[in-house]
Amino acid sequence: MCGIVGIFYKGEGAAGPVGQVLTDMCDQLFRRGPDSAGVALYGSALSDAFVVRVDLERPDLERAEEETLTAAEELTSVKESVRTARSLRMVVADDAEGKLADRIEEAVPGARVFSIGRSMEIVKDLGMACDINQRYELGTFQGTHGIGHTRMATESIVDIAHSHPFWARPFPDVSVVHNGQITNYHKLRRRLQQKGHRFATGNDSEVIAVYVADKLHAGISLDEALRASVEDLDGTFAYLISTANGIGLARDQFAMKPLLYAEDEEKVVLASEEISIRAVFPDPALVPREMQAKEVRWWLR
Repeated sequence: MCGIVGIFYKGEGAAGPVGQVLTDMCDQLFRRGPDSAGVALYGSALSDAFVVRVDLERPDLERAEEETLTAAEELTSVKESVRTARSLRMVVADDAEGKLADRIEEAVPGARVFSIGRSMEIVKDLGMACDINQRYELGTFQGTHGIGHTRMATESIVDIAHSHPFWARPFPDVSVVHNGQITNYHKLRRRLQQKGHRFATGNDSEVIAVYVADKLHAGISLDEALRASVEDLDGTFAYLISTANGIGLARDQFAMKPLLYAEDEEKVVLASEEISIRAVFPDPALVPREMQAKEVRWWLR
């Protein structure tokens, strides 16, 4: 049992306090997932650069930061960097045709690249959302949309790497949060690996991210990719997937995992439970509706 949330501000140029909204919504779902929490934050896309988020799982953080910058500069130019706690944020010229993440992790012991994108940044850690907000100052982030997660570990270990959201590596700006279990995870993973995709963890949720991103990369629409996933993914699941331009969501054929949405002219709000929506957006005109079995929805800017 986990909790998933999302926020999408409609219209060109629309933005809001995405970091604080996702944190507050996740906090309402802490009983669904006390092990870890995380968010994928989206802002205005950079036209000539990528944002890279690297987790440094080492006690010598300053040394790890130096090694990461050196490794990155072997493939691209680092325009700026800042480290908050163990999360290093770099702005780089390019992603070296998808090779940057692999190079950093090969060269720097304890480094894990959590995201690369022109508009996306993934921040996650052990503990509750309020703790992570304080640790990484998520509340200061203003953006266009985002997704969040509170995790209760079931089939994989409790660590930061297995926490959500998951980046659809190596596709920039695609992330997923998921509640449930994908029972044909190994079969789908092998198929994607045969196409050349590399997985960073053993979590079944990572497969959803790469599965959908692979279809989008092939020119399939988000709507078609979501509908295909409902047929191809076995198990009980509800998930949110975010791209640079929008958010999509899908629920399995059994409707075992809860998922609600509410929208008005300005925004769309998504959550596992109504309390998460009501606590942050108490407007009675914003009415949460439960997703039906095999239902998919999406919103694009």
